[in-house]
Amino acid sequence: MKEKIEMHSLLLMHYSITLTNGTEIESSFDDEPVEVGMGTGVLTEGMELALYGLQTGDRQTLTLTPEQGFGLRDEDNIHMMPVSDFPDDLKPESGLVFEFETPGGEDILGTVLAVKSDSAEVDFNHPLAGQPLVFTVEILDINNAHAKISDQ
Repeated sequence: MKEKIEMHSLLLMHYSITLTNGTEIESSFDDEPVEVGMGTGVLTEGMELALYGLQTGDRQTLTLTPEQGFGLRDEDNIHMMPVSDFPDDLKPESGLVFEFETPGGEDILGTVLAVKSDSAEVDFNHPLAGQPLVFTVEILDINNAHAKISDQ
């Protein structure tokens, strides 16, 4: 009997994420497969839900709602920042994406929306927030050995 993807499965898979207009965001199909642990936060909850019950050899394509992908856009995640907060060698320009460190020490991406004389408007929403996504997976291998140990 083939193993099915469970809550703590370790997967070897190919995947792609595209916009609904066909623009490819990322894909492993032309590269090495990726190893992903279910429940580790690597995939969004909606992406994980799309995988439960699949078996080795299964291929599936689903359109995920923004909530299942990277969430809805939140206007509260748009902030004005002093231009002096940016690196001296990299001045903010509209459309540039920077990595910022939060007060808690986490790295977060921010996209510059507009630059005024001494401040920049930065959007800290995930770049794919608010967009439906087409998620394609091909399951190459499933390892549930550690899942059975942790479920006992």
